[in-house]
This record gives sequence, structure tokens and C-alpha cells, in this order.
Amino acid sequence: MKLLVSALEPSSNLHLKEVLKHTQDVELMGIFDKSIESGTPLYDISEMAIMGVVDAIKKLRWFFKVADEMVELARDADKVLLMDSSGFNLPLAKKLKTAYPNKEIIYYILPQIWASRPKRVHKLEKYCDQLLGILPFEVNFYPQKKAQYIGHPLLDEISIQTDNKKTNTIAFMPGSRKAEISRLLPIFKEVRNTLLEKKALLIIPATFTEQKIKDLYGDISMFEVSKETHSALAQSEFAFICSGTATLEAALIGTPFTLSYIAKKVDFFIGTKLLHITQVGLANIILTHYNQTTLHNELLQDEVTVDNLLKEYYNTDRKIFAQKAEELRTYLGHGSSQNVAKIIME
Repeated sequence: MKLLVSALEPSSNLHLKEVLKHTQDVELMGIFDKSIESGTPLYDISEMAIMGVVDAIKKLRWFFKVADEMVELARDADKVLLMDSSGFNLPLAKKLKTAYPNKEIIYYILPQIWASRPKRVHKLEKYCDQLLGILPFEVNFYPQKKAQYIGHPLLDEISIQTDNKKTNTIAFMPGSRKAEISRLLPIFKEVRNTLLEKKALLIIPATFTEQKIKDLYGDISMFEVSKETHSALAQSEFAFICSGTATLEAALIGTPFTLSYIAKKVDFFIGTKLLHITQVGLANIILTHYNQTTLHNELLQDEVTVDNLLKEYYNTDRKIFAQKAEELRTYLGHGSSQNVAKIIME
């Protein structure tokens, strides 16, 4: 089977690798991580990376060209798998369905229509044949009942949980994008230098080369570097984490943490004032929909200070965190990879 894939995010590609473990004779084409050996990508995900609205606007014309190339490539594909990244994948779905009305389009990891722009629901149901959600509550937003909950991919990928004992180790995750790192890492370094009696792990994406680490992070001699996210989080008594998938990973592993995020002012304004986003952390969003509770605090913009981060470390109730983390795991229920693979192979 030839499968056209559009997976732009590093996290999407981790989930894609899990799905491929349960498939046979699938040849990939399209956009995905070049480390995946099931095909040769038209573009590697590193070429697709953007940071915020301003960056997206600058590359808009180029993205249109890439989408047209994907439509041409789809001519030889048996099915289409779109993953996350709705800014690119939803217009692509429209182009693909217009060009190939009978070609099956599967959308895995649905856009966060429950957070903003709910009108995308109608486009998703119009242009996609199967909508595979990874959050139990999100399928209720689709009136035509095309969406189904197929489990959460992290429950396939996380095989370790912390025992919540004091380990004298703290993890720092300042993000994977240059802008995130440049804003958060200086503050994280100050926190680390205040907690000198602790072992400090700086968790870095596994795909980063030594040169890229040097260029993005500068002097990190005060940290011990780890590229094994799950094991590093599991051995840590607490973590300071940039917004993203890592917050949900820490929650499912059971490592107490606080979320810290500093966005460009224009992006923060758009998110809070125009899109009315009130929560950033996935674990908090999921628990709020489930039982109107939250798991962790969120420090945003000017709230991200050394003093506030230290207060989070000292004042977070570990017992309540463990209880809420277990509620989260129970609600999500099971992994998704086998279910997605079955749908692709049908």
C-alpha cells in the first residue's frame, strides 16, 4: 500500500512510528521525518518548522507550493493520512478531496476545535472520510458522527511511571524551538543555580546534533544532558516544562511539574484576546473537560520568573498531583496505535 502522509511535527512522527509497527507492506510518501525508513519524504519535517503567526505568514507562499506538490504526489497513493498541523493539513484535505473525490482521507490527531475556531468541524467532516480523535471529549463536537475516539498515542509510548520518591533530581525542558529556548533557558539556568544541591537534567530532543545543541543552548555546563525524555522525567522529583506534548508526558509518567511559556506578544494577544484560549497545558484541558479540575499551574509571559518557579517547586502538593495524574490516565484509557494501523490497513 502507498500511503501519502502529512506529519509536520516531531511528536506526530513519533506517533507515526508507533502506528507503522502494526502495519505491513506500507510505503510512505509525502512529508515526514527522514529517519522513518518506510519511504523517502518529499520534505523532511525540519523544513516545515514555524514558530508563531508571524513566521507562518512569511512562509505562506512556499506552503502553497508544497501543498500543490502533495496533491500531485497523491495521484499514486492508495490512501492519505493527515496528522495534526491543521493550518497546513486542513487546506490540503480540501485540495486532495477536490482532486481525488474517491480517495480515502484519514485525519489522525484532530485540530483543537474545542479551543478555537469551531467552524473547522464542518470542513473536517466535508473533506475527510475518517476522523480519529485522541481525546475522548473532542468527538462530541462533530455533528455528523464521523469522529471516533481511538485512544491516546502516549499510552502506547510511555512504559514507565515514577514512584514519586524524593530523588534529588530536577528536570528542565525549555522547548525544542529556537524562540522557546532563547526565552526560557536563561530563567531556567537561574533556577538551576539556586538549587545547586540538586542534580539537574536538561532534556533535549533526541534528534538534535551536537552542533545544533551548541547553537541553540549555549553554555549548559550546569546541567547533565539527557535525550531520553521518559526515563529522565521518571527519575525526576519535579520538572520545569515549556508548553507542549512534554507536559502530558510528564503527567502520564506521574512527575510533578509546572508549565512555563513565554510567547511573542502578538501571538499571546491573538491566543488570549482573539481566540479566547484560557488554558495551555493539555493535561489541564483534558481534566477540565472530564471533571472540571486541573493538574498543574501554568505560568505565562511575565509570570515566568525565578521566584515564581521556585515557589512552584516548593509548594506543589505531590499527593494531589499523583491523584489527578491517575484520574487522567484512567480517563484516556488506552493507546491508539493499533487502532489507527487497523483503519489504515482495512
